[in-house]
Amino acid sequence: MTSGSPTGTEKRNNDVTWEHFDPQEYIRHNYLSLHPDDEAIIGVVRDHFSSHFGTSGGVASGIDVGAGPNLYPALSMLPWCDRVTLLERSPANVGYLDQQRRSYDLQWDQFWDVLCRDEAYARRCGDPRARFAQRVRPRLGNLFDLHEGGERWAMGTMFFVAESITGSLEEFRRGVGCFMNALEPEAPFAAAFMEHSRGYWVGGRDFPALDIDEQEVRDTLGKYASKIETHRLGKPGDLLREGYTGMIVACGHRGA
Repeated sequence: MTSGSPTGTEKRNNDVTWEHFDPQEYIRHNYLSLHPDDEAIIGVVRDHFSSHFGTSGGVASGIDVGAGPNLYPALSMLPWCDRVTLLERSPANVGYLDQQRRSYDLQWDQFWDVLCRDEAYARRCGDPRARFAQRVRPRLGNLFDLHEGGERWAMGTMFFVAESITGSLEEFRRGVGCFMNALEPEAPFAAAFMEHSRGYWVGGRDFPALDIDEQEVRDTLGKYASKIETHRLGKPGDLLREGYTGMIVACGHRGA
């Protein structure tokens, strides 16, 4: 099942003033401590990437699309990349990411520790802060414009983006397509989605969302990907906020 606001009244991506997104408020509510659902997502993504690369060398490039003020998708790619692009539309979020690039805050250590349950992360990265500073670069940009430069990345992540920037099913599907088309053939990817989200508030401002389920995620990614695995996470009574029913994480490879 997928539903948004009625046609003609749905809030689309360009209806939102993304300059007003408050990264500090978002972090206070979501990332000061490690939530069990994030821990589970990190474990799934870590195992997917580590299984793909094994003991081989890293790839040339990775991208986290719609990074927001969330570092753990980039951290999950850190051992395998010479460079990681953090694409983000909100200038405030880009400012936060640029500050964190120099030396990220202590609360992110608990997320890194989950990644390091696979020894490849600790072994390949050494000092993760130094590697993050050297290899990660935030970039101000729009998901829907990714195709214009013709650049492609060898692995990618997109966490809580396509369904959380619009109430339009058409824009959701187009956003997923823009992400997938920015990846090289056979590139490993991980994407996460809020299930049945009704929108969310950050710093007193409301932001749109599209009500999607696991089948919609599989169907939309399936147009571009191979070997998709999806996992539904979240227990009633232990969610981060009201207005959604769980989280969906999908891992796979870009189709050839």
